[in-house]
Amino acid sequence: MEPATILILFSSFFMFMQFGASKPIVPHISVMGKVYCDTCLNKSFNNHSHTYLLSGAEVRIDCKFNEVIPRTDEQISFSVNRTTNRYGVYRLDMRVPSADGILCASDAAVMNKCRATLIRSTSPSCNTPGLAASTDEFSLTSKHDSVCIYSMFGLSFGPAKKDPAICGK
Repeated sequence: MEPATILILFSSFFMFMQFGASKPIVPHISVMGKVYCDTCLNKSFNNHSHTYLLSGAEVRIDCKFNEVIPRTDEQISFSVNRTTNRYGVYRLDMRVPSADGILCASDAAVMNKCRATLIRSTSPSCNTPGLAASTDEFSLTSKHDSVCIYSMFGLSFGPAKKDPAICGK
């Protein structure tokens, strides 16, 4: 192979590598949680107290993420409704291509906020929102700056009245 051809190939290869390296990282945001029926109004999910996960419940997710950009104070906000699956779990997965630097790990999580709010239950016997109809408490399950995985604390519906036959006094 001629030296000029080798030089062109190496130049093309390095330009390609440089282009790939400068490609921005697209942050991935995942918010998930569970909704359950608190049959005996115990304010916790417990298999022994006749609680069960609710499928078909609707939840609203509101989030605000601060972008980390020098000399600017930009924020990405979104609100979506999600329905729980057959296991009582709601989930939002999205990529944010317009974000120029969302940090998710460690201390940056304090700047980012998500809230999950109950909207509606599909169970006629378990359709009264629990003590907390919304939660902004979560655990951050990602250690990578560009991956935000928030596990929201559980939300519950309950019956209008506690049934003493099932739950005792």
